[in-house]
Amino acid sequence: MEQRIGIERLEQAASIFGSFDENIRLLEQEFSVTVVNRDGELRVEGEDVSLACKAIQALLALSSRGEPITEQNVRYVAAMVRAGKEEKIAELAGDVLCISAKGRPIKPKTIGQKDYIASVLKNTVTIGVGPAGTGKTYLAVAAAVMAFRDKQVNRIILTRPAVEAGERLGFLPGDLQSKVDPYLRPLYDALFDMLGAETYQKYLERGSIEVAPLAYMRGRTLDDSFIILDEAQNTSREQMKMFLTRLGFGSKIVITGDATQIDLPDGKTSGLREAMRVLKNVEGIGICELTNADVVRHVMVQRIVQAYEDYEKRDGRKDRGKRK
Repeated sequence: MEQRIGIERLEQAASIFGSFDENIRLLEQEFSVTVVNRDGELRVEGEDVSLACKAIQALLALSSRGEPITEQNVRYVAAMVRAGKEEKIAELAGDVLCISAKGRPIKPKTIGQKDYIASVLKNTVTIGVGPAGTGKTYLAVAAAVMAFRDKQVNRIILTRPAVEAGERLGFLPGDLQSKVDPYLRPLYDALFDMLGAETYQKYLERGSIEVAPLAYMRGRTLDDSFIILDEAQNTSREQMKMFLTRLGFGSKIVITGDATQIDLPDGKTSGLREAMRVLKNVEGIGICELTNADVVRHVMVQRIVQAYEDYEKRDGRKDRGKRK
């Protein structure tokens, strides 16, 4: 069986094929087809020709809207086509949140991420949960930077609980700030990427940006701020309630976490899991659950997350964090 797809411009074909034809080879592998560019059209032959053509058409639509076609795009589009959701792919074009310090546009790369950002922009409080690599923290920081640049808020406040993942704070050298800095490093990294080190330092000195452990939030009311609580699965129920009640006028809260990576002592309830149950139907609060389909890191991260999910299902037990 063979199908043909017309190509309007040479640049489109170059984009679809990718450097050293790596994109088209990946498509051929995904759908067991061969794709040849001849006489201004793509000729597709093989097993899943219909699905392969849908994937190519979706990639062409993305390319025509100025989206670069990468390995991650190809894998995601292939998965969406197999799930019968190819019509949603066109929604991914555009929607730039902010521009990084190096001039790179930052935007959602999956439908799940797009829904997550839509919730952040719409709601006063958004809870985003999902496995590693789904962009929960990075996109939240991007939304915070966008709100700050647009003068919607006066401050960005980033916080996370200083809970050890099998290590002890006391073994780290230095004063308290030196001890908690490693826990806050992912937040620093995201801000450096978007603002640049010099701009970040300038805003930090002015008090426009604050990065601090969750314990520092107690007793405060945070007005006109964009507040992000990261690694929220490691909060206790008391810490979560304390944090949520810091919300002041003109502020927005984003809570991110991965319920499968809880580092709390055995028997202690995760504040994140409880908050998802308690706040499920509260007006102004959005809860977004990202999946391994939304992983945008190296493809191996997606495979590792999937392998752990499959193992837990086969083993007939739930993750330690889900029992809390």
